[in-house]
Amino acid sequence: MSFYTRSLTPVRTCASCPSRPVPSHLSAPAPVRTSPARPSPCRPHRFWTSHDERFLYMLMEFVPGGELFSYLRARGRFASNAGLFYSAEIICAIEYLHSKEIVYRDLKPENILLDRDGHIKLTDFGFAKKLVDRTWTLCGTPEYLAPEVIQSKGHGRGVDWWALGILIFEMLSGTSRKPRLVWEGLREADRGSRCHHDEMTRSGACATQNGADDVKRHRWFRAVDWEAVPQRRLKPPIVPKVCGEGDTSNFEAYPENDWNTAPAVSPKDLEVFKNF
Repeated sequence: MSFYTRSLTPVRTCASCPSRPVPSHLSAPAPVRTSPARPSPCRPHRFWTSHDERFLYMLMEFVPGGELFSYLRARGRFASNAGLFYSAEIICAIEYLHSKEIVYRDLKPENILLDRDGHIKLTDFGFAKKLVDRTWTLCGTPEYLAPEVIQSKGHGRGVDWWALGILIFEMLSGTSRKPRLVWEGLREADRGSRCHHDEMTRSGACATQNGADDVKRHRWFRAVDWEAVPQRRLKPPIVPKVCGEGDTSNFEAYPENDWNTAPAVSPKDLEVFKNF
């Protein structure tokens, strides 16, 4: 039971081992690392952070519906109306991040959680970055990487729209983890599509364009009530079965880490996390 929320709340624990590079989301600027004063509906709220000589601790909002990946894998693919719903909510989530000058850079079904009502929340901001212009770091999940990331040309917010296009293709076609088939399916994409190989002509990608508004104007989204999406007024196609507070049955079971092997670090090394 959390003192902050008066409800069951998970604590994410990371070993603060100095022999490894500091994860980018832990050393990231405050706009990425911490939640805003008013929690965003598109990401789990982080209530509290702390650390000691062995671990970093993050008290997070519990999102009980599980990963979108699990539902997609169970069904093989989504019907068009389901894919449209999730795409619309993801677009609004990306739009919110971009409005804060944050590029997400790791959009995939495993990083999309469903809340108890079936609405999405993005998680795992390990590659997210405060970005005004461009960056050159090669990061992300291979199947969802935009061409400019792979080619080290420098990339911006357009990489999130590329990943969205891949994700939409995956949700509707059932093609999963087969990059060659995905690329073949997108090779004939016309100019201005979400997945055009040229970043400057990709919907929503160029700073001189209208960002998410360009994506929203695509004919596939013509029936979407864009005012209702961020207000969570659209009916989700899947409502997770949640039996009670703290129910984790919608998540895969993973082996527990052996926390006893985590080494303590020196006071000098702890300076890396002094503002955490």
